[in-house]
Amino acid sequence: MPDDVSPAPDRHGAAAHRPAPQHPSPPIPLTPAPDPRNTAIPSPSPFFPGPAAPAAERLRVVVADDNPVVRAGLGALLSGRADIQVVAEAADGREAYERTLEHRPDVVLLDVRMPGVDGISALPHLVGIAPVLMLTYSRESEIVHEALRLGAGGYLVHGEFTANQLVQAVRDTKDGRANFTVTAADALLAHMRHGTPPQRGPLPEGLGSALATAPAPPPPHTAEPSESLSQLQPVVGQSSVSGGSVSAPNRQLYGLSSREVEVMDLIASGMSNQQIAATCFISEKTVKNHINRIFTKLHSATRSEAIAHWLGTAPRNPGRQP
Repeated sequence: MPDDVSPAPDRHGAAAHRPAPQHPSPPIPLTPAPDPRNTAIPSPSPFFPGPAAPAAERLRVVVADDNPVVRAGLGALLSGRADIQVVAEAADGREAYERTLEHRPDVVLLDVRMPGVDGISALPHLVGIAPVLMLTYSRESEIVHEALRLGAGGYLVHGEFTANQLVQAVRDTKDGRANFTVTAADALLAHMRHGTPPQRGPLPEGLGSALATAPAPPPPHTAEPSESLSQLQPVVGQSSVSGGSVSAPNRQLYGLSSREVEVMDLIASGMSNQQIAATCFISEKTVKNHINRIFTKLHSATRSEAIAHWLGTAPRNPGRQP
């Protein structure tokens, strides 16, 4: 039957029923659908980013101070920073050494005056383990100088720094940069000057014109650079005595050791025991021991008498040597 011919009606006059055309089947997917019963986590793609880098390690600090309020305040202040952690506290120098040995911190904050073992006594043992920042009320120039001589990486005096300055000083100490508050810096400078007050008075005439004028003629006798202080001292002694020249003493007869000669030269220059100790990097007790031996060898009872013998200005006594 041609395609354009309608189907013949049935015996009741209705057109014959034809089934509706079927829709085409959907295409088969290339990737199968996930099975909802499978709860396994799929393996990550090799193109996914790796795990995040770990956070920077915190700077670890030991706080040594005999005042529990100070320790608590420092602990709260420093541990409140994201990059700093107080790992231990100590109430004296011995405990500071034990905690430092145990925790191996990046920085130790150390007080000077503590019962038992003080900070200065513990300092030489601590600096071999971790950098040490002195944090104290002690502001004496001798203590500042001694702490730095023993290896402290900085010196802060309470009441002279802000919280941010303290935090930065802790970070600097770990990196080897020194920090000083104003009083500590002034004390160190005063100690380096041996406590000599500056000479005050009117400015000399012709100040600043030295290069515009002709140089002064050299003195009749100029000491050679190789001459030591002990060789120059007798000349000073002779010029201070009226009534004729005084022959230089033969200092080898005194039998002083090289260290005693050094100490005696410093005594003759007017230094105190404290200044001599700082100059020679020895303790005041050692200086006193040297002086006692010097006085015995110079047959002197006082500093002035020893200086007079040393400079050759003391009157000769035939009954004594030399």
